[in-house]
Amino acid sequence: MPETLALTRLLNYLFGGAVAALLHAVGVHPANPAAPINDAFALELMVATGLIVFFLIVRLTLSVEKPNPAQQIAEMIHEFTGNQAEQVIGHGYERFQAFATCILLFVLANNLLGLIPGIETPTKSPAVPLGIAVLTFIYYQFNGFRANGAGYVKQFLGPVWWISPLLFPIEIISHCARVMSLTIRLYANMFASDLVTLVFFSLIPVAIPSLFLGLHFFVSLIQAYIFMLLAMIYLSQAVSHEH
Repeated sequence: MPETLALTRLLNYLFGGAVAALLHAVGVHPANPAAPINDAFALELMVATGLIVFFLIVRLTLSVEKPNPAQQIAEMIHEFTGNQAEQVIGHGYERFQAFATCILLFVLANNLLGLIPGIETPTKSPAVPLGIAVLTFIYYQFNGFRANGAGYVKQFLGPVWWISPLLFPIEIISHCARVMSLTIRLYANMFASDLVTLVFFSLIPVAIPSLFLGLHFFVSLIQAYIFMLLAMIYLSQAVSHEH
């Protein structure tokens, strides 16, 4: 994604040198060493900062008697993710609700940025959904070992010992494929939605594209929900004590 946003230019001016040096230290060579931070990362950072500020406002202004609009929105989101987590994960879902909520809001906010004229949806850049997918993979694997200890490995071996040598590599590949599945699903849908909207805006700049903005909004909601739901499903399987 080409550097076009003022925020990106500011971040590159302040931190570009340090980021480039860090990338070189780990063997990564950015396409533009003078400006290693692209628009997608800048927008991700803006979304993360915005969510932190939102939750800080909710926490600092928390009121039982007179909840403000921010608190009411937070309570609705909490109730929604809580109901979903209880249905999917079951007992002990509360431990994972915060992660699921962050996944939902982060993906949704990044998706919806594409509705702003002149801004490309960050999640149409493959690195963005890949990063979220890798984080989800690490999180549910960690909690699988945390909940079951070494017994978590039994989930990869199958119910019968003599078939374990065959099932183990298949299960490992299956789990790694989840990262690819999460990445491609989100990336492909948001890329297609952005592309369709852009094409119709270039052809008919007024009425018809508005319908596709509505479609983009709907796709953004659905994809954020699916990502959160799949993360919950993977968590429920990882922390399950039934092997």
